[in-house]
Amino acid sequence: MLRVDAPQTLAELLPRAEAITVLTGAGISTDSGIPDFRGPQGVWTKDPSAEAMSTIDAYVAVREVRCRAWRSRLDSPIWDARPNAAHAALVELERAGRLRALITQNIDGLHQRAGSSAEKVIEIHGTAREAVCLSCDLRTPMAEILARVGAGEDDPPCADCGGVQKSATISFGQALDQDVLDAAITAARSCDLFLAVGTSLTVQPAAGLCLEAVDHGARLVIINAAETPYDGLADAVLRRPIGETLPRLARIALGTGR
Repeated sequence: MLRVDAPQTLAELLPRAEAITVLTGAGISTDSGIPDFRGPQGVWTKDPSAEAMSTIDAYVAVREVRCRAWRSRLDSPIWDARPNAAHAALVELERAGRLRALITQNIDGLHQRAGSSAEKVIEIHGTAREAVCLSCDLRTPMAEILARVGAGEDDPPCADCGGVQKSATISFGQALDQDVLDAAITAARSCDLFLAVGTSLTVQPAAGLCLEAVDHGARLVIINAAETPYDGLADAVLRRPIGETLPRLARIALGTGR
């Protein structure tokens, strides 16, 4: 396993990669002002009770959990966040024809705002930019629901059927969309380099995509501040800041610098 100071091997590995699949987690968006969940300053680290808002059973059963979740969504840093240099580096890889797919655990939509093509982005945990009714599956732009919250509705029901609404994200206890998961697995199995960026690799099945990639012959590079369960499989494990490291790796891959 390589560490951060292995530029020679990375310089040999990255330019040869013709089909790169990337998995991103919360760490890629912290430079955009969106805190992660499990890091030292993470949302759930600082307030463990906040995790209930992302647990489907608690969300459905307890109205106050929903009210708190809607207040949190209204004040979310997502709405003012802008893509950062790491997001932009992945756009460059796509434009150069080197990106097989971009799988993200993030719900912030910053990859698309940076310029990544919608057909390349696989939002495995859904998106916070839409709301969904848990009864009739009506999907509504989140801005429309938040306008109702701002006007005084603390738990806005579905406009069509009166059902409970939540963000169109995958909460703990909810199954992933099988078509989305299948697309992610296919992307992991058909790449020659799998790059995991800013993810603790502790949440399944997203974390297991690393193993899918390696088992099908891909090389694995992990960029994350803390250790992950998959470090032992990786060809390189990089601990440097993502906003600096990912653009540097993209330049090496594209032969435009170091």
